[in-house]
Amino acid sequence: METVRGSTSLVGLLGWPVSHSLSPNMHNAAFNQLGLDWAYVPFPVRPTDLSKALKGLIALNIVGVNVTIPHKQAVMRYMDEVSKSAQTVGAVNTVYIKEGKFIGHNTDITGFLSALIEADCQPKGLRVAVLGAGGAARAAVFALAWSEVDSVVILNRTAERAAFLIDDLIDVFPDSSLYFGPLTEPSVAALKDSFDLVINTTSVGMYPHVDDCPWPENIPMQANTVYCDLIYNPLETAFLSRAKAAGAKTIDGLGMLIHQGAVAFELWTGKTAPVKIMRHACLAGLPHKRRHKP
Repeated sequence: METVRGSTSLVGLLGWPVSHSLSPNMHNAAFNQLGLDWAYVPFPVRPTDLSKALKGLIALNIVGVNVTIPHKQAVMRYMDEVSKSAQTVGAVNTVYIKEGKFIGHNTDITGFLSALIEADCQPKGLRVAVLGAGGAARAAVFALAWSEVDSVVILNRTAERAAFLIDDLIDVFPDSSLYFGPLTEPSVAALKDSFDLVINTTSVGMYPHVDDCPWPENIPMQANTVYCDLIYNPLETAFLSRAKAAGAKTIDGLGMLIHQGAVAFELWTGKTAPVKIMRHACLAGLPHKRRHKP
């Protein structure tokens, strides 16, 4: 909205950093479209200040917040209630503050699946590799297992963290084929022909480090594999650029951002999210649609 008043309902984003985020553009455009007296504000919060920031939200009568890197897992310990899916995933990305209590949700799960389906990528039966083992990876693996993929291999720089992720999910999906390994050149080389879908859930390649890529430099990408990056700034990361050069289908991170945001919007406001308006606002606010270097 154009004017913030004393009557304005406030929501926002907790993360470190948050300067790159398109969430304020997306949500404020949606509020304007529906004529709601609401505003969305980015809150840069250092990891050491998370507890104090959450207490401040209640004091300031904030309605809710999105939670992004690096707080998605750490924020869980401060919740009064957690949705079943968020509890299973072990990560919260949306908080609704009701009567002074924090209610944690994970809208990344629905957002991720909606983005895949929108891109004409049906996950059922696919062999999938997930790069990373943080909060976004947890939501993606939950969504994939729920969608009955053939298998998921979680590759992370610290393999033990990937193992912990599997331990947290295997009881919920006992029939799923979940594996883990280190994100190294030898491990990727051994598995590179075994995937139908590869998903980068790490922040490697996010602006301003646009030339970084989580896929090992000497391992070729496959034309018959779909490559998805959850990063949306830039829209075409080095990871996706390499995949596209190999002739592969690519899926950028904008769809997940929009769809998870739409679910959060509806949780807070009780109104149907204007998804088309949200997408337009994101595209208009995205200064780094492509990498600056070839």
